[in-house]
Amino acid sequence: MSDYKLTITPIKPDEIPPEETILALGQEVLESTSTWKQGKSYHNHTVKTLSRPKGPGDGASWHCRLSEHKPEDATFDEFWSKVGVNKAENEMKFIGDIKKVTLIKQISPTMSIWSMYYHLPPPISARTFTVLQVTHLYEASPRSGIIVSIPVDVTHDPELAKLEEKAVKGRYVAAERFRELENGNVEWIVATSSTPGGMIPQFITDKSMPSKISDDVPHFLHWFHTVRDSPTNTN
Repeated sequence: MSDYKLTITPIKPDEIPPEETILALGQEVLESTSTWKQGKSYHNHTVKTLSRPKGPGDGASWHCRLSEHKPEDATFDEFWSKVGVNKAENEMKFIGDIKKVTLIKQISPTMSIWSMYYHLPPPISARTFTVLQVTHLYEASPRSGIIVSIPVDVTHDPELAKLEEKAVKGRYVAAERFRELENGNVEWIVATSSTPGGMIPQFITDKSMPSKISDDVPHFLHWFHTVRDSPTNTN
């Protein structure tokens, strides 16, 4: 799998590349966003978007969002505790379309396969996205943490397949990073490529992606501030 690249083309569980390969590819994609085309800014210009067209080996075009956050939004530790840890379960709490998440397989403490079931507004059918999530926290100052998600096809493994929610299968690949900045703020960046599957034309997905991924920022912050000072907020 040395020639593996981040793409929406799913891989089988027995084809998963080494963790360090996946992380390196994620960092490579994130660094490349500095050359992507600048798009609209959202939420009072606090969330910037970028994109690049579909290239060789890509299944779809790529989109990126970038935001910077003061400690009153969330500290680095707070961001990481809610997105770098228990990512799928926490996303279900602030992304309204996600109705169920299932741990398909825990490969290691930092590598796991998750299935996420999305219930979308009619007439769009429900979707299931099954991905491998790889997380790594870089403790050297300035600290950073990265999460890379790649699509996985579990249909050939009956034991894993029975855990996957039945719905139209979508695919997405993503690299996400939190990084401490010199001014004490935290940079949050996500680069992703996706297809919803089914009969939805890809150009419609591409057109809506910048605003959709940008919405995740205020959705997260709103949810986080409802649990920030809660006695049960132990993560």
